[in-house]
Amino acid sequence: MNERFFILPPDKQQRIINAGFRVFSQNSYKKSPMQEIADEAGISKSLLFYYFRNKKDLYLFLWNKAADVTMEYLNLYHCYDSTDLFEMIERGMYAKIQIMCRYPDMAVFAIKAFYEKDASICEDIQMSYRRHFDLKAENALEKLNPEDFVPGLDLKMMHRQIYLMSVGYLWEISQQGGVLTADVLKKDFSEMLAFWKNVYLRKS
Repeated sequence: MNERFFILPPDKQQRIINAGFRVFSQNSYKKSPMQEIADEAGISKSLLFYYFRNKKDLYLFLWNKAADVTMEYLNLYHCYDSTDLFEMIERGMYAKIQIMCRYPDMAVFAIKAFYEKDASICEDIQMSYRRHFDLKAENALEKLNPEDFVPGLDLKMMHRQIYLMSVGYLWEISQQGGVLTADVLKKDFSEMLAFWKNVYLRKS
């Protein structure tokens, strides 16, 4: 990647980033044309290749950007300050809603990237995913009180199941071609949150 990308005005950087998120979120890696990304960003294809050496360079930049933005907003909303797992999840939901306002296609892009099978990028994505997942799991689990949950529950397994159910929810929407809006996200996650509380929390 050419460091001159970061010299661009923030609004131009965001235009390029959002164009990449949108095009890659609607196609497989192989079938995503750099020309379409350039057109949507309002720049020439040659200039896009000036900032990013090739499609893989741009794709991995966007993947890491999505991870960095997610962590930035999770910290901004103090998602890991609570000792209540479900309060963390609820704060995380509001963080994701704010992310959607700035990067409308980022969530679907991240899910598509997670399931991408192209051999040239798959290994890089999965290695990066494991690092980020382990960090989020560590942040979430270290403050939990086992006494708040049903006896004998494996907290690490519970957290992984909730995470994968969330990923599966986003994948289902992307596969159905649905539009993920803030209202839809809030409604669906509120219902899932109520379900998880009923299943995992110790009954008083």
